[in-house]
Amino acid sequence: MNRTTVAVLYGGRSTEHSVSCVSAGAVISHLDRSRYDVIPVGITSTGTWTLGTDDVSTLQIVDREMPVVDAGRPQVALGLSTEDRGVLRYVDGDRAGEEIARIDVVFPVMHGTFAEDGTIQGLLELSGLPYVGPGVFASAAGMDKEFTKVVLGAAGLPIGQQVVLRPGTEKLTKAEQDDLGMPLFVKPARGGSSIGISKVSRPEDLDAAIAEARRFDPKVIVEAAIIGREVECGVLEYSDGRVEASLPAELHIPGETTDREGESEGDSFYDFNTKYLDDVTTFDLPAKLPENEIEQLRELAVRAFRAIDATGLTRVDFFVTADGPVINEVNTMPGFTPISMYPQMWAATGVDYPTLLSVLVQTALARA
Repeated sequence: MNRTTVAVLYGGRSTEHSVSCVSAGAVISHLDRSRYDVIPVGITSTGTWTLGTDDVSTLQIVDREMPVVDAGRPQVALGLSTEDRGVLRYVDGDRAGEEIARIDVVFPVMHGTFAEDGTIQGLLELSGLPYVGPGVFASAAGMDKEFTKVVLGAAGLPIGQQVVLRPGTEKLTKAEQDDLGMPLFVKPARGGSSIGISKVSRPEDLDAAIAEARRFDPKVIVEAAIIGREVECGVLEYSDGRVEASLPAELHIPGETTDREGESEGDSFYDFNTKYLDDVTTFDLPAKLPENEIEQLRELAVRAFRAIDATGLTRVDFFVTADGPVINEVNTMPGFTPISMYPQMWAATGVDYPTLLSVLVQTALARA
């Protein structure tokens, strides 16, 4: 059997640089080395491409310190012309111009802007180099919270209420604020890992929350809080075109209580520290929901995948309310860290981590 050379791409010019590093460490560790030659490629926070290392201990969280791409590693460049497609070469030092490997497929384990938003996908499309995950449009639509809802709403899927504050618009109008109510969530329009997000329970805190979100994106989303249980569902495309949804998982956020009607109370939410550093979030997998509701969530997750024209994978996040499920977000490159829900949900559905990665790689190759 011919071995496939996989470049695992991580890091990048994103606020989620370090999360990408941790995800990549898990992917590198779990790719089946009997089938794949794995070439780690790290992109520094300034955009320099470097040859990574198989020492995944450098891609782990240590004492609450997040990893970063080592800028001291050899610089590399990936051939993007159709004649030079997939050739990875050194670009500095005595070995400049020397070929390292010819890449068959790229696994861009990258989160956030300049990564998961269609930019890396567009770069790879220029040469026709196969890559794991959704394409340019789906990646861009999934990253931008405004257009995620535009696309999902047009497809008749259940979405929440939001107001978009574009550059130059600093505040909600009185009518908008009254319509959204309290509490609110204020978010950068294009970001992830809960970076720059604030939960606002008092009107006097709204301006500061908008300013915080604008530190990360000039376009800001203000969302009405949705009262419901937080449930996630993974979607996976196979190389033969089948699209399936995993068993869903329900997250339980520390400091948040739920009353007898299922309404959440308190100011806690799934922020960056809760996701990656504190190790305090618990979950039910599968979610403790009636079988018909679980099947409804799985069906909606696949419909959302198709609505944004995704390929490969997505993770669809829901609020399960008293009136039914509402889609919160669609993640086109969900976390692959050891504690991330996407691989855990698929493991509970019968697809272990190495098999999951192989399915994604083979789907990318089949699509090419």
